[in-house]
Amino acid sequence: MTQLRHPERLRAFIGALAELIDGNPRESDLLHRGGKLLSQLVSHDDWLPDAYTIPDPARYQQFLLHADSRQRFSIVSFVWGPGQSTPIHDHRVWGLIGMLRGAEYSQGFARSPDGRLEREGPAIRLEPGHVEALSPRSNDVHQVSNAFSDRVSISIHVYGANIGAVKRAVYEPDGTEKLFISGYSNAFLPNIWDLSKESKAP
Repeated sequence: MTQLRHPERLRAFIGALAELIDGNPRESDLLHRGGKLLSQLVSHDDWLPDAYTIPDPARYQQFLLHADSRQRFSIVSFVWGPGQSTPIHDHRVWGLIGMLRGAEYSQGFARSPDGRLEREGPAIRLEPGHVEALSPRSNDVHQVSNAFSDRVSISIHVYGANIGAVKRAVYEPDGTEKLFISGYSNAFLPNIWDLSKESKAP
């Protein structure tokens, strides 16, 4: 059975983010204020259920933690085995990445005049508590990798859609793109809504 520790942290984040989105803010304001909320969540490493922290030796894991009922946003734990990385890819919706455990590199890419993809600046290293914002308008194409070759890293990703249903692309260095839908590694969501387990008997 999955152990739930401090599920109130994730509940509070979901509620605050939904309230923020209800106000229909500009994307820049959403990313700024949402990033602060995510930073608060990932500043504590005591709430993610154990079942959503397990690496796979073959590839990184993408565990859905919550999907908004109107699919306005989704929250995912990415679990990186030692040395694992993504291909170059995009998202096509806004995103926030918060580092929970370990560290990872996020390398941005931009198209050159001939259509090839070139590295855009140095890779950003995310440490626990750090948050990176992504937007289709600016820095949507990147490659993410575990900063460690000998341990697991975990980051919490928030997307402006049900990312497991979004048609997006992976890229070859020559700029060629291949459409895909990422899906999720888990069949069940963590039950963070049963408050009876947290109530003290009178």
